[in-house]
Amino acid sequence: MRADATARLEAWLPPDEGQARLRLEYLAFLAEHDDAMWRECRVGHLTASALVMDEHRERVLLTLHPKVGRWLQLGGHCEPDDPSLREAARREAIEESGIAHVLISAAPIRLDRHPVPCAGAMSEHLDVQYLATVGADAREVMSDESDDLRWFPVSGLPADVDESVRALIDAAITPREPGSLILVG
Repeated sequence: MRADATARLEAWLPPDEGQARLRLEYLAFLAEHDDAMWRECRVGHLTASALVMDEHRERVLLTLHPKVGRWLQLGGHCEPDDPSLREAARREAIEESGIAHVLISAAPIRLDRHPVPCAGAMSEHLDVQYLATVGADAREVMSDESDDLRWFPVSGLPADVDESVRALIDAAITPREPGSLILVG
């Protein structure tokens, strides 16, 4: 999985200078840490998340994270059975939304590096973020990993939504090069 993450990040075309710097930081982290993909890497580790939107990209499904107490995109730690970061993000989207049919972007749309309390100590999540879409009629089912799970219109997000989530939503709805947001099942 580490080799796949390295290859995907090497091939990824960041949309701006800040994302380009993060890409280089992630690649350096992967080169320095054999266990960079796993939560056992205490200094930090890569995680995978998915911004779940309806197929028209008018609504976003957010989870009220029990540890953080804020509305966030779906996602989390990589598991040994995940073949790639993309599939880890897709698995997390399915598990946390209860929606079985999820299309996910072929490439990440954004990176976000942030400190988190993890396993009783401070660590860093180097999050690789994907866009996921579901049918407009998809029905969510809250998992035990969430205090709440709700659809919000893109123009009506909760006031306390983290700036990183707003940036992720902006990345999902901002026009890009043709083909850059190819969605696959």
